[in-house]
Amino acid sequence: MNTATKLTGFALGLVAVFGAAYGVGQLTDPPAPIVAEGHQAGDGSHDTTAPGHDTPDPGGHLPGGLLVSDRGYTLVPVAAPEGEFAFRVTGPDGKPVTRYEVNHDKPMHLIVARRDLGGFQHVHPEMAADGTWRVASPLSSPGVWRAFADFTPTGGEALTLGVDLTVPGELTEQPLPAPASSTRVHDYTVDFHGTPQPGGNTTLTFTVSRDGVPVRNLEPYLGAFGHLVALRQGDLAYLHVHPEGQPGDGRTAPGPQVRFGAEFPTAGAYRLYLDFRHDGVVRTAEFTVHVGDPGAIPSPGGLIADEHGTPGHEHN
Repeated sequence: MNTATKLTGFALGLVAVFGAAYGVGQLTDPPAPIVAEGHQAGDGSHDTTAPGHDTPDPGGHLPGGLLVSDRGYTLVPVAAPEGEFAFRVTGPDGKPVTRYEVNHDKPMHLIVARRDLGGFQHVHPEMAADGTWRVASPLSSPGVWRAFADFTPTGGEALTLGVDLTVPGELTEQPLPAPASSTRVHDYTVDFHGTPQPGGNTTLTFTVSRDGVPVRNLEPYLGAFGHLVALRQGDLAYLHVHPEGQPGDGRTAPGPQVRFGAEFPTAGAYRLYLDFRHDGVVRTAEFTVHVGDPGAIPSPGGLIADEHGTPGHEHN
């Protein structure tokens, strides 16, 4: 059942506690939205283990995207004009980081989703000389949002830091769509094949067609023919994987199938977000999977709509 909730701006929050580790984020003279609270740990962007609910997985990894501060690096949202989102990453010396490695064609990946797993956006901000990253705000509706900064500081390890943000207004919480093996993104159909199990490697295969015709000329996007993010319901643990093979390797076809190797570290419900580019436009297909639940096998013909009632979404 949908629940209508009135969200209001509230003073700076923070807190990222994992055992004895504390991550602190600040917001100075913030406009809406403002920081609510943050959690994160580990490398959710390149290590495909996004473990259990605030606990390490059996391999000892911490959950990706659950702390605002990790290994001395902190995600700090900063005040920005209306319609813009800005943040910095501070390093172990407390100063803004200004040097980053390029991963998947970009030095910074910013992913946002509401706490109900709607509103997913993957954008790429631009950095100013002082280390401030700015982008047109991807927070499109009232609610509590989770923002993930996926990056590698020069000379450091790949990190995914996360922080909660609040957009004031009237919120109607959306239930998580049921598992389905097929979804529509405008005139594209994306079929999903794979049965993820907790703790094991799973091959996920997505097949893209347009008006019933297989798409065999997908265009490279972020150095691949597809880009996949998974978020776990509840704590929004972050799992970021990439397809098997890459454009130009002589083995990987540009569609209609895009395959990923992924590991889901725990049982639970996950939302998958597949970005693919065709005809110069990036489109996002979304799926729900129930990992470790044999009774929740995706059924064919399902249709997943975004919060505006349109299946999936697209952007340049």
